[in-house]
Amino acid sequence: MEQVRAGRITVEEAEKYFKKQPYEEIGYAKLDSQRKIRSGFPEVVYCSGKADRHLVSIYRKLWEANGEVFGTRADRRQYELVRETLPQVAFDEMSRILKIEKEDKKRYGKVAVCTAGTADIPVAEEAAQTAEYFGSNVERIYDVGVSGLHRLLAKLETIQEANCVVAVAGMEGALASVLGGLVGRPVIAVPTSVGYGANLHGLSALLTMINSCANGVAVVNIDNGYGAGYLATQINRLAQGGGQGGI
Repeated sequence: MEQVRAGRITVEEAEKYFKKQPYEEIGYAKLDSQRKIRSGFPEVVYCSGKADRHLVSIYRKLWEANGEVFGTRADRRQYELVRETLPQVAFDEMSRILKIEKEDKKRYGKVAVCTAGTADIPVAEEAAQTAEYFGSNVERIYDVGVSGLHRLLAKLETIQEANCVVAVAGMEGALASVLGGLVGRPVIAVPTSVGYGANLHGLSALLTMINSCANGVAVVNIDNGYGAGYLATQINRLAQGGGQGGI
């Protein structure tokens, strides 16, 4: 409607848009074309396990609809496959993110993404790049685990300036509790599967974070950097005065 008012599209073109069903049926998938209208965020592709032809088709259709597309848990083979159809697609080996992003995107606010150790960085990068894709400025503060608390305290002022803090940690997962007691912003805890046997592939860190005595700490699933980056952006938007559609 605002595009009609600004003269960018005609009333007839707008009518065609409103007559569309709220998803695109392509047989093996139903692409949620109106998700951004409802939630402020477009649909994202979970790449792992998808059939090759399905993945390529979904990427192409989402790119044609939105001018950009974001996927998580991709591998290099999938990247090479999608690149044959969409040569502008970019792949980050560490975070396993496969995306085409608009170059003129504006970012706002600040989200701090912190890790306990360098082994947690792949999950942290998934969170950081998700938040950046959805419009947040991200400050990365890596390797500040509780075994060397002075490293965290040296970066505390920067962390406290953020609208939201993401704490990514494996082993015993104590970083989230420490940050929860040091900042006045929401802390999103991300347990990772990094650790020795009794870490139980991230379960120990998950239980530590859920049982945190610090206030203002919320927990996402093990290794779920994407979920943390998404939630952090929602909080960042609210802090900057944005609604569902962002700033």
